[in-house]
Amino acid sequence: MSILLTGATGYIGTSVLPRLLEEGHSVTALVRNAEKAAIVEAAGATALIGDATDSDLVAETALASDGVLHLASGEDVDPVFITAVLRGLEGSDKPFVHTGGIWTYGSNADITEDSPAAPPALTAWRGANEARVLGAEGVRGIVVVPSIVYGRGAGLARLIVDAPRGEGVAPALHLIGDGAQHWATVHVDDLAALYVLALEQGDAGSVYLGASGANPTVRELGEAAATAAGIAGGVVAETVEETSERLGAGLTEALLLDQQSRGSKGRIDLGWEPNGPTLLDEITSGSYAPESVDAR
Repeated sequence: MSILLTGATGYIGTSVLPRLLEEGHSVTALVRNAEKAAIVEAAGATALIGDATDSDLVAETALASDGVLHLASGEDVDPVFITAVLRGLEGSDKPFVHTGGIWTYGSNADITEDSPAAPPALTAWRGANEARVLGAEGVRGIVVVPSIVYGRGAGLARLIVDAPRGEGVAPALHLIGDGAQHWATVHVDDLAALYVLALEQGDAGSVYLGASGANPTVRELGEAAATAAGIAGGVVAETVEETSERLGAGLTEALLLDQQSRGSKGRIDLGWEPNGPTLLDEITSGSYAPESVDAR
């Protein structure tokens, strides 16, 4: 298939783009400038320099494609982009895979695609956009919902391993809040595989949770990071106010959500098999592990 892809040079996109190409798809990557164009062309895609809020450009390119995969989701981008894509794909029954986010479901010990929405203020804008994609007529609208994405040493996991260290004889790594909250997680390469499967096989109106089934607590992650870095005092909890001052109130509210998910639907419906290393493994001895232990 010929696919219009946004976000190709982003954290998730740099895993999705090669996966699409490996599966035999041709990709037109919508990028903002010549520097990003050179990156996607070197990877094997065709670059289209423009803006995701250029309605005519998006509609025309969507019309010429066999499907659209939208990774560069944003509050200001999505209303315009979705309208343009639906105009371009109208009546074609071609796939339009949109990106959601696990925080939409709020705190929940067993999140499924049918769980009620309870988003923090930071992501409350997502719901209306996702509903438009899922309810579109004549288009195979699909939403992939990433959980906390990790791998390749990047993503939100850096907030754990790069957290402030205390001072004194036995410094300690600061947690996000008290660290009791679980994070639903997925390796970036496993998530890329889910996106491509959803594009190829997903049914209209379907939502797929990108969750590996590994749901560590933030305290477990912090303790692993402290051990890997040789931090003498282990970890120390923060108050909500302290974390908010450090990371901002909106992000803190989201990061304190207590979330667990098995991501079963993608496995059952699409044959998705997330098999990347866990985030705990990555912190202990993988892409987030320090190159040398520095006991502080």
